[in-house]
Amino acid sequence: MKVKVVKPDPTIQVDVEKNIEVEIKPTINVEIVNSRKDTLHFSLNMRKALNGDLMIFDHKDIDIVIMPDKKKVVAFAKDLMSEVVYGAEARLMEYLRRAGIIQYDSIQGGNVYGSLEGKIHESKERDSIKATLYQVSEWIDSEAPYIEATKGHDEQMEDALLKPDNENSTELGEVPHEEEKGSIRQHNLFAPYLYGRYTY
Repeated sequence: MKVKVVKPDPTIQVDVEKNIEVEIKPTINVEIVNSRKDTLHFSLNMRKALNGDLMIFDHKDIDIVIMPDKKKVVAFAKDLMSEVVYGAEARLMEYLRRAGIIQYDSIQGGNVYGSLEGKIHESKERDSIKATLYQVSEWIDSEAPYIEATKGHDEQMEDALLKPDNENSTELGEVPHEEEKGSIRQHNLFAPYLYGRYTY
């Protein structure tokens, strides 16, 4: 590029007849952002076993284990097996089946009593274990209203037993003691626990 100075500063001596060569090398930093990619943030109460299995403890009734080596998701009863526990396991497997995480024909009972398991689909496009973790976290979030409701019910029943109101409680000595209580009379011609013996 050629620059010609028309009116030079009088304090600077410039030869206007000479051509001044200026080389400009612009530096432009370009950051390419893929607008189609989203960053997903979620948290789980999770622990890694010695063999690499991922154990998730967020749910009230069941523990969830993701087995990367066997490509399986297994749900175990947290305490005792019941209809409530089986219902939670069935809801988890159905959710993962509809999300396309586990094979629909692989849902079955596990080799541990009360467990339910499903096989994770193979994927060439994305990490199947990360996708499974995300969908499990979404299912746990969807179960939050149920967990809160059952927790509130349990607390209410505990308060009813330990801290009853005035209508459902009596002070010590308010109800007088009776000589005989219940339907089995102790002083009868034949005592109920002493067959063949007379009592007076």
